[in-house]
Amino acid sequence: MSDSSTGPLIVEGKLADNERLKDQSNYLRGTIEADLQDRITGGFTADNFQLIRFHGMYQQDDRDIRAERQKQKLEPLHNVMLRARMPGGIITPTQWLAIDKFATDHTMYGSIRLTTRQTFQFHGVLKPNIKLMHQTLNSIGIDSIATAGDVNRNVLCTSNPVESALHQEAYQWAIKISEHLLPKTKAYAEIWLDGEKVETTEEPILGKTYLPRKFKTTVVVPPQNDVDCHANDLNFIAIAEDGELVGFNVLVGGGLAMTHGDTSTYPRKADDLGFIPLDKTLDVAAAVVTTQRDWGNRVNRKNAKTKYTLDRVGTDTFKAEVEKRAGVTFAESRPFEFTGRGDRFGWVEGIDGKHHLTLFIENGRLLDFPGKPLKTGVAEIAKIHQGDFRMTANQNLIIAGVPEADKAQIEQLAIEFGLLDGKTSEQRKNSMACVAFPTCPLAMAEAERYLPGLVTDVEGLLAKHNVADEHIILRVTGCPNGCGRAMLAEVGLVGKGPGKYNMYLGGNHEGTRIPKLYKENINEQEIIDVLDALIADWSASRQAGEGIGDFAIRTKIVAEVKVSKRDFHD
Repeated sequence: MSDSSTGPLIVEGKLADNERLKDQSNYLRGTIEADLQDRITGGFTADNFQLIRFHGMYQQDDRDIRAERQKQKLEPLHNVMLRARMPGGIITPTQWLAIDKFATDHTMYGSIRLTTRQTFQFHGVLKPNIKLMHQTLNSIGIDSIATAGDVNRNVLCTSNPVESALHQEAYQWAIKISEHLLPKTKAYAEIWLDGEKVETTEEPILGKTYLPRKFKTTVVVPPQNDVDCHANDLNFIAIAEDGELVGFNVLVGGGLAMTHGDTSTYPRKADDLGFIPLDKTLDVAAAVVTTQRDWGNRVNRKNAKTKYTLDRVGTDTFKAEVEKRAGVTFAESRPFEFTGRGDRFGWVEGIDGKHHLTLFIENGRLLDFPGKPLKTGVAEIAKIHQGDFRMTANQNLIIAGVPEADKAQIEQLAIEFGLLDGKTSEQRKNSMACVAFPTCPLAMAEAERYLPGLVTDVEGLLAKHNVADEHIILRVTGCPNGCGRAMLAEVGLVGKGPGKYNMYLGGNHEGTRIPKLYKENINEQEIIDVLDALIADWSASRQAGEGIGDFAIRTKIVAEVKVSKRDFHD
């Protein structure tokens, strides 16, 4: 844990423009309602383009047809992507059928996408359908409050359907943390649900100008690190005794986003502040958020995340302030171990006797593909399933709480609709990508559309070098913002331009090490050539049980990143 103070508590200077728009937004209302009535444009204008993010939406357009529309003197085909707020990723079959219907009837692409934030996204919702979307979600008990913007976002929780009692308790804490840290403004209900207008006078935790930058929180149940806690600002590591939750180790300051060419930005692991009892959980959550609210960099948004605050003021200084605000003294962290972060595929039986089927959903994209009607398949299962669904942070789906008597029917449906395929390799199950083109406005290179073919090539290389039963934690992102969590991969590819990527090596299976740049700005063929040589060396010279990331560190192919600020760009 870093302990030296290296800078001031408050960064002085001209505030970023986002601070102005938040301050002038009347607690996130802006002029969104008026913009909704404007039929001249399909998009949102001025500050509202940013403010709708606090309501869970991003304005996008189909970049595949942007140039053609420009030739026709048409504006881009503006639409929004919505990310739902689903703490812990649990959704009922009734809710699922409702979101399936909306995706079919009212989105441009007809798909549901499971995300690395353990929730679902609608893509391609046109302006006339936006209000209907929010009202549809509200009618089934779902919202999208604070799933984007400078707030605490959807709270993740380890998808652990085996130790059901412990998981249920951890899941309840994820809900409590999410609710505690939500914005108190009624802007969402007023704008989208036609709620009564109520004057907002304060935001006791988030403040009038909210947080300096996005903030992400997880609840983690070891030994599974399926939520990649080191990618998040605030993490509560569940500590159990005799199967009962007794408290949390608190990890602060993780984050993966960076900016190409800007060495003041870097991915960073979270620091361990220590152990707290359960009754201090919400106090500590609020204390960490308010400390970051007050000390975070509001001048330079590229350095505004919690990780940079810790590196500027020192982790010990930050920890002491959290203790003061929460009225708690952190105890020494309790022992825990991460053994992996992948999902348990296929059937597992929980200690309560219920059965759980984890389905691999490539890139999290649920759509009816030719010969593989995945979206229809999940809907058919939802019609008969008596338990719940659990979306994982690895973009997969768990059919949870299945009685023994229902197993055969659900398995048959999963096979019939292409949701359950025994031929899926371990490599494919351990590969992941962000959305990127055609919808993400930040994408520099392909990711979701590139990954399937890349994995096929990697499968071929593993077979060529006699390690077909092994796998590499492989992740691709279309830009350096980190949505696909490539900066915790053994092999991470980060988009640099069309068909060009930076390759990072040296993460591990447990998700506790940041990889380091190995090759810069290489094309798809060069990626395969580099991986061919790397896998050949790994196959020939690895130690027993050694992953390719550990191999890369041990053999000094790349240096280990121990302290990101010092080592990542070195």
